[in-house]
Amino acid sequence: MTREFQVQGVPVSELARRYDTPLFVYDGTVLRDRFHGLRDRLHPAMEIFYSLKANPNISVCALLHSFGARAEVSSLVELTTARRAGVPPEQVIFLGPGKSRQELAACLDTGIHAIVCESLPEVALVDELARDRGVRAPVALRVNPRFAVKRSGLAMGGKPRQFGIDEEELFARTDLVKQFPDVDLMGVQVYMGTRILDENVIIENTTRILALAERLSATLHLDLRMVDVGGGLGVAYFDGESDLDAKVLTDGLNPVIEDFTARHPGTRLIMELGRYLTAEAGTYVMSVRYTKTSMGERFAVADGGTHHHMAAVGIGSFVKRNFPMAVLNRLDEPPTEEWNVTGPLCTPNDTIGKKVSLPPVRPGDLIGVHRSGAYGPTASPGLFLSHGYPAEVLVHEGRCHLVRERDRPDDLLLRQRLYDPTAHDAADVSP
Repeated sequence: MTREFQVQGVPVSELARRYDTPLFVYDGTVLRDRFHGLRDRLHPAMEIFYSLKANPNISVCALLHSFGARAEVSSLVELTTARRAGVPPEQVIFLGPGKSRQELAACLDTGIHAIVCESLPEVALVDELARDRGVRAPVALRVNPRFAVKRSGLAMGGKPRQFGIDEEELFARTDLVKQFPDVDLMGVQVYMGTRILDENVIIENTTRILALAERLSATLHLDLRMVDVGGGLGVAYFDGESDLDAKVLTDGLNPVIEDFTARHPGTRLIMELGRYLTAEAGTYVMSVRYTKTSMGERFAVADGGTHHHMAAVGIGSFVKRNFPMAVLNRLDEPPTEEWNVTGPLCTPNDTIGKKVSLPPVRPGDLIGVHRSGAYGPTASPGLFLSHGYPAEVLVHEGRCHLVRERDRPDDLLLRQRLYDPTAHDAADVSP
């Protein structure tokens, strides 16, 4: 009997039949195990905030919050999502280098724990908005430090960046607290990089960030009630990579945290995690529509691709590397051939897997891209060729839940307005 991929006992063929393809499937048990695998080992003083940018699905956020995660958001919709998912305001922080006046006002009106400001003009705008409301705005300063992250998939500090305020500038502004009377400068945030797979690098970065926060607090006379050490914990996607060992990581981190909390018992410590919590839980499922050979290479043309999973396509990477992939309906067949797995888009970039080792592929097969729970729809051009976004399904405690309906043609056309060039006497008077 042919063995097929299952999610908590639900066969992938049943998921495809019930919800059609392409679709993202999230395993609630994996989400729970990823969260508790770190939470149960990590020093209790360090809180875990879920970064919604990795996967802003409201049900994913709600499930992680039920396990104990707080929320880090970077847009008005993400803020609304977190609140509707049940995250209380005191467990929400808002980041981002280009926040709008509307977003900052919503932060103040909602009463979130902290606005992480990334420039002094942004602090000035928050000060103005707080004064208009007769409140003091809780602000943490995002710092762009002199030191840079090592062995990171994407560096976020240590160089000229749109993120944060340069360390040197902050140390020179000893009057900062007095300059913004309606702002409560209560914390420091530093985010060094992403996809870090070396426990020692994370430990070193955390140590240096905490020390930097202490120095800034002393120089600027900040009431240091919060330090956000960022995150960047990586997930192994490619050959030659290994996942972080949570025990090794926490064995190194916990003494650093303990030492800091002994000196600052009233300071709230925050770690932001997105990809680390959700990537492993997700599988992107596509149906093969056609197979062909072109100039000696095999192609499996599927109904999913770049428009849903830009991360797997490798945009921004110097070398195309494949996410882990499999023919989900025939797991027991060994990979004997190389296949290019492509999608329905009219661009050669729509190659989601290049020379992937798979068993012989046939039309109707279900190909899965594993570790797809992060930066799938949220980081992909879903409107390209007007295909829209796929369905998203959460399987939890053995039951399937449709947590996002797939886009239909009427959904995509709903907000468009038809201009009739023959109606010369018609004037658009809408605002």
